[in-house]
Amino acid sequence: MGPGLFSRAVQNFMTSRATVASDRRRRKTITALWMAGLSLGVILLIYWELTAILYILATLSVTALLTVVAVSDLAHMDKTVGQLSPSDDAAAVANRITSTYRNTPSK
Repeated sequence: MGPGLFSRAVQNFMTSRATVASDRRRRKTITALWMAGLSLGVILLIYWELTAILYILATLSVTALLTVVAVSDLAHMDKTVGQLSPSDDAAAVANRITSTYRNTPSK
C-alpha cells in the first residue's frame, strides 16, 4: 500500500462529491427551464385569448396529478401483512392513546 492508494481514494471521493453537486445543479437548471417554458406558454395562451386550450391543459394536468396520487402508496401499507403500520395510527395519535389496532394473539 503506497501513498498513491490514499491519494486516489481522496480524489475519487472528491470527484464523486463534485459529480453529485453537478448533477443536482443540472437537475435544478432543467427544472427551472421547464418552469420558464411552461410559464411563457401559459402567458402566451392568455395573451392570444386561447382559453379553450388552457382549459384542456388544466384538465389534463389535474387528471395526471390525480392519477399519480392514486397510484402512489399513500397509506404505507405493510406488504407482508397487508395492514397499516402501527406508526401510521392517526386516531391513536389524535386521542393520545397507545393504539387503535386490535391485538391479535400470536399462536
